[in-house]
Amino acid sequence: MKLLFSSALFAGVLIAATGVLAQAAAPAKVADTSKGKALVDAKGMTLYTFDRDAAGKSNCNGQCAQNWPPLMAAAGASASGDWSVVTRDDGSKQWAYKGKPLYLWVKDTKPGEVTGDGVNNVWHVAQP
Repeated sequence: MKLLFSSALFAGVLIAATGVLAQAAAPAKVADTSKGKALVDAKGMTLYTFDRDAAGKSNCNGQCAQNWPPLMAAAGASASGDWSVVTRDDGSKQWAYKGKPLYLWVKDTKPGEVTGDGVNNVWHVAQP
């Protein structure tokens, strides 16, 4: 009986750990939009990239970040596969996909909207 309980406990811990790893490994998912497949956040809101960002560095701060909120990462978040974490100028953490920091657009009000694509010719739907 003792061995059975230990095995069950181990299995439960393993399942819980796997869930945490899976959650950390994919801070966004893929969805179909009018612009094709796009990365979206947990609420289904389209994510964007900014041409003026450097690889692994966000250059959207202040008013820019108010209009284009960063896809924030928890302080302890870590890179996995194509996903990385960049440190913003204010010290907060932001998710990046293939080195490109990710943002939302304040004028997108419903999941799947892509009204930020092409803004000022520097904002683009983040594609998987």
